Amino acid sequence: MASVSRAMRPLTAAAARVGGRRVAVPRQRLRFNTARCLSTTRPLHNDSTIDLTDLQPTPISHFSEIETMMADSVGKFAREVILPKVRDMDEAETMDPTVVEQLFEQGLMGVEIPEEYGGAGMNFTAAIVAIEELARVDPSVSVMCDVHNTLVNTAVLRWGTEAQTKKWLPKLATETVGSFCLSEPVSGSDAFALATKAEKTASGYKINGSKMWITNSMEANFFIVFANLNPSAGYKGITAFICEKDTPGFSVAKKEKKLGIRASSTCVLNFDDMEIPKENLLGEEGKGYKMAISLLNEGRIGIAAQMTGLAWGAFENAASYCFNDRKQFGQLIGTFQGMQHQIAQSYTELQAARALVYNAARKKEAGLDFVRDAAMAKLYASQVAGKLSSSAVEWMGGMGFVREGLAEKFFRDSKIGAIYEGTSNIQLTTIAKMLQQEYTK
Repeated sequence: MASVSRAMRPLTAAAARVGGRRVAVPRQRLRFNTARCLSTTRPLHNDSTIDLTDLQPTPISHFSEIETMMADSVGKFAREVILPKVRDMDEAETMDPTVVEQLFEQGLMGVEIPEEYGGAGMNFTAAIVAIEELARVDPSVSVMCDVHNTLVNTAVLRWGTEAQTKKWLPKLATETVGSFCLSEPVSGSDAFALATKAEKTASGYKINGSKMWITNSMEANFFIVFANLNPSAGYKGITAFICEKDTPGFSVAKKEKKLGIRASSTCVLNFDDMEIPKENLLGEEGKGYKMAISLLNEGRIGIAAQMTGLAWGAFENAASYCFNDRKQFGQLIGTFQGMQHQIAQSYTELQAARALVYNAARKKEAGLDFVRDAAMAKLYASQVAGKLSSSAVEWMGGMGFVREGLAEKFFRDSKIGAIYEGTSNIQLTTIAKMLQQEYTK
């Protein structure tokens, strides 16, 4: 299969800059071809904003030509290449190495990385589209792509030095899986209570401590590790460092056996006098907490997309079975009004969740405040994924309960959405605090 990013380069090149602004490729299939989709703008890795005054409104679900091609190409790749391996990877609780290689070959591990570094040079929403499409087939593969793109690549793009970007972005785009190491046994939702310590040395830094629940640990060779360089300053001492798996003192202590997303590796990492050269400091000393907050706010849109993709996959699988295969009392169960109402309600909730996801993504790209939108998207998308995937098992009856199909896997995989990158209660707290600030007189 041709590389997704390579196939879309003619479209990317066709989007020219006129008067300093990016102009969309004309889209012949759409009647509203005078409208410009916001996400044809270049990816933003700073705090700049886009002037929206002259943009004509478009539906949230209106994809640019590049995003549409991304959805079609990734969907085809997921169905043809990943789907045949999903059950075996889940049972073995291991990511097939060929899947990882093909994610790189397709350009899906460097969506926002500029082409000069070997990436696809696309926008944030294109990455969200890819994450959602992958999750329709396997949320485990989706989360690998999500963490790598929205957390790891973004961190290097935004805070990496010139030397770091030249060294690491080509690798992250083409061959090296990245991992984001923040959570610890004593710091989950209270992320800034982390106990991992860093101290300065003559050549750089020395890190001691451990991390828990770290995604991509087995496959990764690039790790962003958060440690406290000045514990007396509290969270203001937290600093980010880059390390590789073969760094002396680094070890993968344990791979967790999980309820869902089993093919995605989740591990405990230990750091014993791990020496970090000074050039591996990412960003500034003591600014790690700001970096983590910013990255997680963006990452929550990715997790929300993973959940809507999961819900969509569960819905398509079950609805197709109800309307075409399962019969009771002499008729397809999808023709019973009671079933039709459940299916219609679930589809409505799925599309509402997708609207929240893509609204948050568009606002992020425009440089607008998207924190509350990201929290709402992750909260509701994870709720919909859990509810819909549970209903899908029931709609399919016994076939939904056995491991022969994907219904029970989608159900198991959905639970993590309410847990990682900020629990549902943390999202509710974020939303409530921002509402209190807005409405307090």
